[in-house]
Amino acid sequence: MSDFLNRLRHAAGAGHIWENEPMNRHTTFRVGGPARYFVSPPGESELSAVLNLCRSEGMPFYILGNGSNLLIADRGFDGVMIEMGDGFSGIKKQGKEPGDDQTGEILIEAGSGALLSRIAREALSDSLTGFEFAAGIPGTMGGAVVMNAGAYGGEMRDVLVSVRVLEPSGEIHEIKASELELGYRKSCIPKREYVVLSAVIRLKRGDGALIREKMEDLAARRREKQPLEYPSAGSTFKRPEGYFAGKLIEDAGLRGYRNGGAQVSEKHCGFVINRDNATAQEILDLCRIVQDKVFASSGVCLETEIKMLGFEENQERK
Repeated sequence: MSDFLNRLRHAAGAGHIWENEPMNRHTTFRVGGPARYFVSPPGESELSAVLNLCRSEGMPFYILGNGSNLLIADRGFDGVMIEMGDGFSGIKKQGKEPGDDQTGEILIEAGSGALLSRIAREALSDSLTGFEFAAGIPGTMGGAVVMNAGAYGGEMRDVLVSVRVLEPSGEIHEIKASELELGYRKSCIPKREYVVLSAVIRLKRGDGALIREKMEDLAARRREKQPLEYPSAGSTFKRPEGYFAGKLIEDAGLRGYRNGGAQVSEKHCGFVINRDNATAQEILDLCRIVQDKVFASSGVCLETEIKMLGFEENQERK
């Protein structure tokens, strides 16, 4: 057993570490080779200890939520995959409890590992409105904050109040949403090397029946327009200013285009899907083909939304 593994077990606890964990079990693309080390810290102190160890030893690491915006190479990730699991999935209300103020706002704090769908369901159970847009996003609170996730006219910055982060120094700070430089699918969190621990959102009291109706309507629209029956990472490309990525891809003649088991969705051209046991390399290559053909057709450079890990540097591009 390596000295690093021993120290990793000491930092996180032996029962929270796995070696050579297949990452196709942890990504929505359902592809990807093994992570050399897979760690699910039970709490903040263990997370801090793991991060300190990785940084001191120069070991690559990645913070994993639901794996819904991630493509990992077939050869895997030669580093430490840190899952924000059960220890970071709590949801609790702050301020007034439901029923105390029928017109006021309620603050909800959710751990970075809490699924957006679960937060939306709990908001619905308390007749709180404002988070319906996130009910169908297959991600976690942490990833949603980092990416300023959004759908159907709503995004995180509409409801986000503050975020608790672990800084590289090991200090924990609460940062106001206004300080996070939230924009279209971006924030300052990656460049500052913050790790999101939890976030507070502000929701308003509403009509439970109307909230449910809106959530069901958005779910129906997703089923109708998105290829939910196939593994994917959701919308694969960012929306270029003044354009729609799916329309550009369709106009380039790529609807249904296949590369091995990977395919541009016939239902929504903005999605690259794992149609038939695709490899990660086939998915990556298809993304590059799409980018090249769209640029040749329209002169527009498409950027991918998904994070890519474990590929050769010359294969990784925006």
